[in-house]
Amino acid sequence: MSSWRARFQELSRYPSAVAGGAIIMLLVLLAVYALIGLGQTRAVTLWRGGEGVWELNPRQAPPAWLNFFLKVKRPPTMLLGSASSPELKDREDFEGGDADITITFPVDFQYDEFPREVAVFMTADFKALSPHVSFTWRTPDGREYPLLGQRLRAKDAYRISQDRRVTEMFGREAHIGMFAEPGSDPPRPLKGRYELVVDGVVFEPESDFEVSFVLYGQLHGLAGTDHMRRDITVALIWGAPIAMAFGLLAAVGSTLTTLLLAAIAAWYRGWVDGLIQRLNEVFLIVPGLVVLIMVGMLYSRSIWVILGVVIFMGIFTGIRTFRAMFLQVKEAPYVEAARAYGASNPRIVFLYLVPRVIPVLVPQFVTLIPGFVFLEATLAVLGLGDPILPTWGKVLNDAFSNGALYAGHYYWVLAPASLLMFTGLGFAMLGFALDRVFNPRLREQ
Repeated sequence: MSSWRARFQELSRYPSAVAGGAIIMLLVLLAVYALIGLGQTRAVTLWRGGEGVWELNPRQAPPAWLNFFLKVKRPPTMLLGSASSPELKDREDFEGGDADITITFPVDFQYDEFPREVAVFMTADFKALSPHVSFTWRTPDGREYPLLGQRLRAKDAYRISQDRRVTEMFGREAHIGMFAEPGSDPPRPLKGRYELVVDGVVFEPESDFEVSFVLYGQLHGLAGTDHMRRDITVALIWGAPIAMAFGLLAAVGSTLTTLLLAAIAAWYRGWVDGLIQRLNEVFLIVPGLVVLIMVGMLYSRSIWVILGVVIFMGIFTGIRTFRAMFLQVKEAPYVEAARAYGASNPRIVFLYLVPRVIPVLVPQFVTLIPGFVFLEATLAVLGLGDPILPTWGKVLNDAFSNGALYAGHYYWVLAPASLLMFTGLGFAMLGFALDRVFNPRLREQ
């Protein structure tokens, strides 16, 4: 125990070890938050999308915090709802069960560019007679534009940006004409207070409706959105436990199995050693990435299947190095003493040979983890990742498939790539420091 404590104290003197450990700790905390705060079921449900899941998000919008660094201020997504803000709603009931309902959504628009879309989502509660609503748009300079009048269904939507009548009325795209200065060419946003007024009539005593007004901005969320309106933050958060688990399990499975096979080969020698050496030579010439691609294309892209193949392919990696170490340890006096008092072969292998090599194994084990993380991301970028789980590599694959860099959506690539880079950097810095501490040849004199 004192030996390990001394090594830990020596490790803490390396700035690279402290920095690498801090990065790894942040990744672990992110993974814990993903498992506790988000959960796999919710993460997968959100990433799959579906009706109504991401309808309030804009498409391919950069992160909202970019406005702090831009001279030209872009509008973020604004969401106003009568259900969450009842003060916006005014109801006047009449005899016979009829009622007039007026909902006024104020929009303080102080931005230098136009929104991407404008839409209204409605839910109505009625038995036989559906409510009737009409929309009016008011500008800061006093202009009023009637938009639409319609009967409501139980769940309805009015996408103003796609209304041809509104486009013809403004003479340009609806979401631009609604916020443009009159007569400006090219169009310039008119800053000030806008209002969307919803006038409705219900024909039953218990009938009512709620309205949500969405101004889809050019910026959204912490990490932006993709082509399916999905918040990329979900994949960045849930990708942390996937990456850490895949890298850790692959490193543990392949390293420990390799260690045990090397110990068995060194101790038993003979045909056992020969068989393991021949298998090692076969696996050295088998292209692992090609095998993984074939498994993903022809059998399954499940991350657990891929993990099993990775561990199996990595069993014989480095077996000759460990075998050489065990051949030296085999001749140690304490091993001869154990053999003299009648210790069995398995006892010698597991209690005398393997523990001797573990300190040298620790740095190699740490530096192997990012390699497996990159391997999983590589398969996902090639389209062979798990189709269900949101991962960093899947985000990169979606960005590549939709021409993110060509379209200027750099955030879509930089966020997952940065997390992969920091993961590799953290484990590499800690692994190199561990190598100096545990490898006597690299210790500073």
